[in-house]
Amino acid sequence: MEGRMRGIGRLARESGLTVSALRFYDGAGVLVPAHVDPRSNYRWYSDDQVLIARLVARLRRVGMPLAGISRVIEHRDDPAVVDAVLQAHLARLEEGLADARRELLHARSLLAQESPMTSISTTTTALLDALRAVRFAVGTDPGLPMLTGVLLDVADDAVRVVASDRYRLAVHTIAADVTGPQGSAILPISLVDELLGTTTSGPATVRVAGDDVAVELAGRTVRGRRVDADFPDYRRILRGAGSAQVEIDVARFRGELAAAPTRTVRRAEDGVEQIATVLTFGTVEVGVNREFLLQALDAEAAGQLVLDLDGPIAPLVLRGAGRDGDVSMLMPIKLD
Repeated sequence: MEGRMRGIGRLARESGLTVSALRFYDGAGVLVPAHVDPRSNYRWYSDDQVLIARLVARLRRVGMPLAGISRVIEHRDDPAVVDAVLQAHLARLEEGLADARRELLHARSLLAQESPMTSISTTTTALLDALRAVRFAVGTDPGLPMLTGVLLDVADDAVRVVASDRYRLAVHTIAADVTGPQGSAILPISLVDELLGTTTSGPATVRVAGDDVAVELAGRTVRGRRVDADFPDYRRILRGAGSAQVEIDVARFRGELAAAPTRTVRRAEDGVEQIATVLTFGTVEVGVNREFLLQALDAEAAGQLVLDLDGPIAPLVLRGAGRDGDVSMLMPIKLD
């Protein structure tokens, strides 16, 4: 028997599983020994069980639950079933990684409130253009305080200015020199509007220290307190180019938007009636809030834009030519 079989210790060495893990998977019915000595209860495994043990070890290392491991082993001769189990686990891992990134970003922001000051140096023109480009998307619902300001997000090598009211998302990237810890701060809308009333030019510096925000523009300082809330992870919403891109002349598109037909639709979740402006791109009909789309066009302040489409229920995305990091996203109105 010993010439044809291997003991549990040898299988542990060959597979990368511990002896206790092999005993656990035996008890769970995932990897049952080919033979158990009735007197000593010693477990013996066959040659073909080495591959199974190595497979279990790899799945275990990537955190696959016991039920998933069991299903892979049980259906290992059925590629379709195995692929489905592996893909589902990979999706869970990717979602978990995204969650971890969000939590670490929030942790960084919390630590920044106790850390040395973050200083962002740019130009008044760049800062005000960015604030103006996203101001239209700021929310007004007091029940969602995290959306009632403008996010200043300092991460990696980019400084992004972001606003959203759940139905719209606007992101504008500015060139800046950053000193101090990375992180994010939500600027109160009162501070933003005060800055947008500025007509000066020259250098601009934003300093965030704890809950305090100070913006210096050409010798003038505007102060406020950051919004005490966590901005949603807008990066999960951003996507690459859609399945179709339409270059639009903004002036002509405004005329087409004014002449486009409208349709009254009832929102499924609460029964509220909405007036949808129906835009047609080839064979695809997309319903939009006309006012929201016009505000996005105004904010871009460009003659030419690229409209990204990914079907009738995916967000519409406006991109400025040559500015891939700057987007305005608009949730469509689902047409009946």
